[in-house]
Amino acid sequence: MPTAKVGQILRRADVILQDSNVRWPLSELQDWLNDAYRAIVMQRPDANMLSGYYTCTAGESQQQLNKTSGGFPTALRLRAVIRNNEAGNKRAIRLIQQSVLDDQRPNWHAETTATTGQPIQHYIYDPLNPKYFYLYPAPAIALSIQLVYSSVPDAHALSEAQLVDEITTPATVIKLDDIYVNPILDYVLYRAYAKDSEYAANAQRAQAHFQSYSTALGAGVQADTATTPQDDSRSSGSHGAN
Repeated sequence: MPTAKVGQILRRADVILQDSNVRWPLSELQDWLNDAYRAIVMQRPDANMLSGYYTCTAGESQQQLNKTSGGFPTALRLRAVIRNNEAGNKRAIRLIQQSVLDDQRPNWHAETTATTGQPIQHYIYDPLNPKYFYLYPAPAIALSIQLVYSSVPDAHALSEAQLVDEITTPATVIKLDDIYVNPILDYVLYRAYAKDSEYAANAQRAQAHFQSYSTALGAGVQADTATTPQDDSRSSGSHGAN
């Protein structure tokens, strides 16, 4: 759960810029913080991974993740379809290759047999078409299913960037985990110095902050890979339970 405040990050940026919001107004810094969210989530979709309940479009095998009604309008891409979410029906929904259904059930798009008593069994997803997925069998009614998806955080309003009293006054916190504070700050500074990049020193500073931002995100990927839970039984030399 994030605890770092928007105003704190922007104040840190202003201190480093030594500007007092003259050359770089608070409104610009706040815009760049919002841009940082979009840039980070584009590179690290897991930075804002959410779980929610999606209402299926009845009678259709194809489903739109970011539909306005029953979907997630700010969603960027699907991560997984987890399960059915109907009373008495929490059956898991498993990923399947489209070629399997195409070969075995060529008319599967027309099989709208999933109802309250007949759960959805499989989903199909193409990462090159990230906001759409397919369900089998197609829901005959507007069933509810649980999804995991990546989304861009809503932008902060300018009032949320102002920090009156960081000790006693509640202030808006950032919308990504606190581990992204430094990349957010570096991105804001990169954009600030890039504004005056006609000066050689500022161009160098902009590049340095962008490099720090990129390095931090890359290091995060490596750390996640190293600490992801693994099935030890698949590793070489492992032994089954006695």
